Amino acid sequence: MSRLPYRKIAVLAFVFAVLPACSEKVTPRYEVSELVGPSDFHGIHGIAAAPDGKLLVGSVVGQAIYSVDPATGAVAEFIGPPNGMADDIAFAPDGTMAWTGFLIGKVFLQKPGGPVIEVAEGLPGTNSLAFTTDGRLYFTQVFAGDALYEADVTGATPPRKITENLGGLNGFEVGADGRIYGPLWFKGVIAAVDPKDGKIEVVADGFKTPAAANFDSKGNLWAIDTAEGALYKIDVNAHTRTKVAQLDPALDNLAVDAQDRIYITNMADNAVSAVDPASGAVTSVVKGKIAAAADLAIARDDDATLHLADIFSYRQIDTASGAVTTKARMFGDPLSYPSGVGVGPKHVVLASMSSASVQIIDRASGATVALAHEFNAPVDAAETADGRVLVLETGSGSLIALDDEKGEKRSTVATGFSQPVALALDGKGAAYVTSSDGKVTKVDLASGAKTDVATGLAGPEGIDVAPDGRLIVAEVGAKRVVAIDSASGTATTLAEGLAIGLPAPAGQAPAFLTTGVAVDGKGTVYVSSDLTNAILKIRPVS
Repeated sequence: MSRLPYRKIAVLAFVFAVLPACSEKVTPRYEVSELVGPSDFHGIHGIAAAPDGKLLVGSVVGQAIYSVDPATGAVAEFIGPPNGMADDIAFAPDGTMAWTGFLIGKVFLQKPGGPVIEVAEGLPGTNSLAFTTDGRLYFTQVFAGDALYEADVTGATPPRKITENLGGLNGFEVGADGRIYGPLWFKGVIAAVDPKDGKIEVVADGFKTPAAANFDSKGNLWAIDTAEGALYKIDVNAHTRTKVAQLDPALDNLAVDAQDRIYITNMADNAVSAVDPASGAVTSVVKGKIAAAADLAIARDDDATLHLADIFSYRQIDTASGAVTTKARMFGDPLSYPSGVGVGPKHVVLASMSSASVQIIDRASGATVALAHEFNAPVDAAETADGRVLVLETGSGSLIALDDEKGEKRSTVATGFSQPVALALDGKGAAYVTSSDGKVTKVDLASGAKTDVATGLAGPEGIDVAPDGRLIVAEVGAKRVVAIDSASGTATTLAEGLAIGLPAPAGQAPAFLTTGVAVDGKGTVYVSSDLTNAILKIRPVS
């Protein structure tokens, strides 16, 4: 994947302030560097061993399939956005490759040397798939549906629904007996499903959240539990399981290559691990510090800690060293795909657009105080100085206040925003909201009155208020960060040519993965690169 050379970069932009007539200086200038280096994926999910010995891994958020060399960990983009989105990948005996576009509801297929074709569409949550030995293709819907289908591999006719309401048939494979073996995510079991009549037989139980199962060349069935972070060997005849290896939670899928080596993906770590099936020894093939960088926040009383909504985890970053600490990860902790983050006097607040939830975490203990649901696509959240939690909903175009500790009672502060993206508080009774229509809007929190501060911006996303009162905004359409005078609306460029602005999949909000902005008490700006998963540091140097 291409990367912009931010580390120890020279100054990208000069900002000329309006100075008194007697002054001969220009101030300030900003230097851009990487606080945290990039990682290759945006969360990884499906994995398959390709005929050439490479591993192919898919990213839903990144909308791409990558080739990974299992010997060196070298990564290269194999199929890019948007058609590369893959929650699962499978190969037929003749080398035909198929994959699922989870968010866009499609199944893609490509014969060796042939074009990419769609063999299914209009099925949100297309999730897992596998070929039979004679080239037939089965796939499932999970999370946004619950059904098993057979695809026409020519794409000439729509898929045939075999059965539904299985309980979330996730990463599966077809056994020698023709049955489909895989986890029923919501039932905590590994099952065999007969595609002829949909009959289900449980072959192993006792799992927390089973995520995938695959056979090796000897007919052994291997399965992973994402909540436990463990690999199991399943005896399908005795209906027993044996734990073979312990990894970290947030496992997504596994693949067994021609030599019966086992490879497992972890969505929270952008990781592929290799497991020796005989000893259970785990080695790292590739791993990232960040999964899918989204919103950022920093507390006014703690310049040392940067908070990151990382989609598959909630992380904190040391602003001096760049050290990354995982505070919570999907499936291993109470967490629900955070994309927005705010930090107040007492709480960290996480917003999840995909799960329509808001999570309130005690800053001191790290314990979850509340996890409230049934929001209308919440994109950001913040805590005011008096402890009130505010939630920005892009679905309703509204700023909402939570009126009780659990977030069950709510009131509307302001509405009428056009696809709002991010929220910042000035600590003086006002909130600032960026919107995809190019606006930054000021909201009086007492009255709900709105005033447009700036218009005509190119995709404004992350926002924070600098110590001098200026609004620092990531203008992703122009690949830059600007400072906006909150009184005049005048914008000046702090840094440009930045790797920000990941394109949204079809049917998703334009600000699909928020480019986060946070400013510390010294005026240093931190920006999440949603293209490279780096955290950029934009520092005033004069």
